[in-house]
Amino acid sequence: MAKSNASGTGGTPATASLTASDVPFTLHRYEHDSTVTDFGAEAARKLDVAAERIFKTLVVDAGGQLAVAVIPVNSRMQLSAVASALGVKRVRLADPAVAQRKTGYVVGGISPLGQKSPLPTVIDESCLEHPTVFVSGGRRGLDIEIAPAALLALTRGKAAQLTSS
Repeated sequence: MAKSNASGTGGTPATASLTASDVPFTLHRYEHDSTVTDFGAEAARKLDVAAERIFKTLVVDAGGQLAVAVIPVNSRMQLSAVASALGVKRVRLADPAVAQRKTGYVVGGISPLGQKSPLPTVIDESCLEHPTVFVSGGRRGLDIEIAPAALLALTRGKAAQLTSS
């Protein structure tokens, strides 16, 4: 995988952080349809990539502290599994406005990389089954393809089972 140039009009905090880290990645752009709200399914369809390789970034409230769960777009997050992985009693989805303010990204474009305030991150262990996975590049219509080990390292994330089988 070649390192992509993240400067210019395609640059986001996520791509800037990748460029600064010298980690190989590939940017994939597509035209986002403003009527679509299932952003992950749209990315899978428009990029012609299996849904289990496209991961969505969900901001959760872990008892007053925010964290990030990154799961395949074709899976459902198990709140109890995320709580366990984070070492807390329970989690719930964070208020979208709070998630946007804390990460610096809009819903549908929240990236696990380059967040305004880096949050504790857990990533579904299924990512390790693929040579590369896709995560949001920091805006709707922009995905980053990256090796799972690099994603875990850059986010200081932990791999855990976060979805139901």
